Amino acid sequence: MKSIFALPLMLLASSSFAACNLEVEANDAMRFNLPEMAVDASCKEVTVKLKHVGKLPAASMGHNWVLAKTTDVAPLATAGMSAGAANSYLPAGDARVLAATKVIGGGEETEVKFDLSKLEKGGDYSFFCSFPGHWAIMKGKFVIK
Repeated sequence: MKSIFALPLMLLASSSFAACNLEVEANDAMRFNLPEMAVDASCKEVTVKLKHVGKLPAASMGHNWVLAKTTDVAPLATAGMSAGAANSYLPAGDARVLAATKVIGGGEETEVKFDLSKLEKGGDYSFFCSFPGHWAIMKGKFVIK
């Protein structure tokens, strides 16, 4: 007997499936739980929710979610160190920041909404944490399918 749920479940399991609302977790071991996040090119607006599943406070192990062109990640992270905690370790008004959440501590959640039409399908984008010293390992690919 075939299940009427088989097709919807296959679509959800498909690697080509991409949502407009995404969720990612960060922890006290300086890791995101996803190496890649994908959205469908048909999305007008994208919402990314960041959950800090660790226990440490923002002052010692804070995390944020920042989207930028891959080539801009290292320069933004370097510039962010001097921007300070009050600016979530990002230079204020920097056009290289395509989207970003504030820095949060353990047990907290935040989200960012952004207009996907400003990004190019197939563009080379990455997400990362701009907290000093985190960006080198806390990063992943952001794909528009």
